[in-house]
Amino acid sequence: MSHLSSSPQKHKGEHKGHSLPRGSERGSSSRDKDRSVTVSSSVPMPAGGKGSRTNCSQSTPQKVPNRLVNEKSPYLLQHAYNPVDWYPWGQEAFDKARKENKPIFLSVGYSTCHWCHMMEEESFQNEEIGRLLNEDFVSVKVDREERPDVDKVYMTFVQATSSGGGWPMSVWLTPSLQPFVGGTYFPPEDGLTRVGFRTVLLRIREQWKQNKNALLENSQRVTTALLARSEISTGDRQLPPSAATMNSRCFQQLDEGYDEEYGGFAEAPKFPTPVILNFLFSYWLSHRLTQDGSRAQQMALHTLKMMANGGIRDHVGQGFHRYSTDRQWHVPHFEKMLYDQGQLAVAYSQAFQISGDEFYSDVAKGILQYVARNLSHRSGGFYSAEDADSSPERGMQPREGAFYVWTVKEVQQLLPEPVLGATEPLTSGQLLMKHYGLTEAGNISLSQDPKGELQGQNVLTVRYSLELTAARFGLEVEAVRTLLNTGLEKLFQARKHRPKPHLDSKMLAAWNGLMVSGYAVTGAVLGMERLVNYATNGAKFLKRHMFDVASSRLMRTCYAGSGGTVEHSNPPCWGFLEDYAFVVRGLLDLYEASLESAWLEWALRLQDTQDRLFWDSRGGGYFCSEAELGAGLPLRLKDDQDGAEPSANSVSAHNLLRLHGFTGHKDWIDKCVCLLTAFSERMRRVPVALPEMARALSAHQQTLKQIVICGDPQAKDTKALVQCVHSIYIPNKVLILADGDPSSFLSRQLPFLTTLRRLEDRATAYVCENQACSMPITEPSELRKLLHQ
Repeated sequence: MSHLSSSPQKHKGEHKGHSLPRGSERGSSSRDKDRSVTVSSSVPMPAGGKGSRTNCSQSTPQKVPNRLVNEKSPYLLQHAYNPVDWYPWGQEAFDKARKENKPIFLSVGYSTCHWCHMMEEESFQNEEIGRLLNEDFVSVKVDREERPDVDKVYMTFVQATSSGGGWPMSVWLTPSLQPFVGGTYFPPEDGLTRVGFRTVLLRIREQWKQNKNALLENSQRVTTALLARSEISTGDRQLPPSAATMNSRCFQQLDEGYDEEYGGFAEAPKFPTPVILNFLFSYWLSHRLTQDGSRAQQMALHTLKMMANGGIRDHVGQGFHRYSTDRQWHVPHFEKMLYDQGQLAVAYSQAFQISGDEFYSDVAKGILQYVARNLSHRSGGFYSAEDADSSPERGMQPREGAFYVWTVKEVQQLLPEPVLGATEPLTSGQLLMKHYGLTEAGNISLSQDPKGELQGQNVLTVRYSLELTAARFGLEVEAVRTLLNTGLEKLFQARKHRPKPHLDSKMLAAWNGLMVSGYAVTGAVLGMERLVNYATNGAKFLKRHMFDVASSRLMRTCYAGSGGTVEHSNPPCWGFLEDYAFVVRGLLDLYEASLESAWLEWALRLQDTQDRLFWDSRGGGYFCSEAELGAGLPLRLKDDQDGAEPSANSVSAHNLLRLHGFTGHKDWIDKCVCLLTAFSERMRRVPVALPEMARALSAHQQTLKQIVICGDPQAKDTKALVQCVHSIYIPNKVLILADGDPSSFLSRQLPFLTTLRRLEDRATAYVCENQACSMPITEPSELRKLLHQ
């Protein structure tokens, strides 16, 4: 007996990158360890993977559109002219499957997904495969970023019945939406070790005709087992586990998987891991006087420095690529995602707070400069992503990384000027090539370029410190810095003439929330009002275009229309848990950066809506989706993984603590405790899978600081105290401005604020914990001393 599910290799582009240490990968999907729940068949079906891709003859794609042409999603529109009779996810497709008694073929991906493009070109544009799909299946196409609930349910199935998961995700469902076969990318035709997509379709068609009852029974068994294994609830537990124990175990697991030489927590591929870096910084703060505390700080700062020096960072245009294909952070998968930029801006800002090293603040500013230039809508919203692929020249077939790589010849032509004062003949181009490791043969190995698209090309990666490069050529460090910056600017200007990667102009509430945090936190830490203004405009965009005032609900998506307009799908795609959690966090960060209480008021309103739509009153914690929105799906899940993005439950735990700090309302704390208790078993079993939740557990058990500044928000002395707070890394705090107005929103929430007075009519700070406040402080230096204790 063998599985009917495909067990793909992890593809260069789209595998599930949770970025957890090697020693904890099994734990990171512990529900998926037990592979005994499988869909059996007498038909052997080896995995599809990129090593087995073969060319298939394709006719010219039809120019007759299918029904996806009416959708707004850039991903769905990419498939609007396939010869496949695609349906969007919805009742029309389900009714057709039931009426005609056909299985559903569900294909899930996103518009900047490299292997999704490959499967479309090879299979979905193929007339014969299109005919097979149209005759024997109901084909449904889903943008995973529009419908994370659909993606998560069926990815859970694919991971549980195969050796991995990723995108494109290919799943076959019964007409009642129960999965029975799953995989990821399939090549079009059989290879030596891989079964082709056409063969899979023929065998499933045969199985459906001959053994349908057995398939349905197995499908039901799988779903029942998945439901039992994905259950997250408080059970008989009354309280969450000890934060000290969870933090210690999480740190130990991270320490074991740490790469001493290059930073990060895996061999390859390596992902940015903001949730892990955030945990390490928090761990350092509470263990500053211990060896483990110093180790945690060193691990986080070293990782951030190695990433910023590596090719995963775009040294020419700034911003970070999705991940590195190698251990050294050298050759990236070139796609750029909004959620990485938002989280990494915060991580580098915190690294600057902790270290005082402007290297980190410069990286944070570079990230935000990239987002402002490339991923920003004129109305204040933020686009989702830029593709990895682009044409090397106009009219040519797109290639991965074409927009970002350089030959030695190009650099020499762009930077021919001699460098004066060097100890040997030297041009600006040679200086830049030495510093960034460019070579005549190209610095990308064949193992990192399986398609042979990048031979002779170079990815810029910092090979030497400025001091070493200066010493090598007998130059002053500042002169080298200026020459390199000038050279990078010339490369940037030259790159503008290249065909640009595809822009996914879809705007997601959740990722916009992360980006509001990125701008707000960095702007506050660096004292840059311009960056806080970007955060404010992002929040205004969310309220204007992605919030329904009548129902107090967020919309999940909106889209860039022509002429700078904003469009919505009809009916609108309503928000999921992560949209509320990430937007609420963004608003809380924006309040602390701007001290405008309107953002705090809106955050409370959204939290109330989140509680109404997603809270599990029986088991505790939040479901990922509304009950009504996911009607018909076989599972309603709670995300229990802090991965490329933090789990919405982890973020919600922090939000509830902060909201309690801002309002004093006990129900927020009660909910937080209940949530942490519901995830106790998962945290105990694999704490490294939930580092962000371990942080929240710590914050809860250590108590939050309320830092109150009494003063006129526009006065210099008030701003000095506020900037003092922002300059220090204090993750477990809320910053409150008390302007002396007893009728203000915060005074009504926290009546004790009206008892706090300015000393000698100067701006005055109080640090309050457990309903007791410090003596009044008017000097920033005194406040700094107190906050460092």
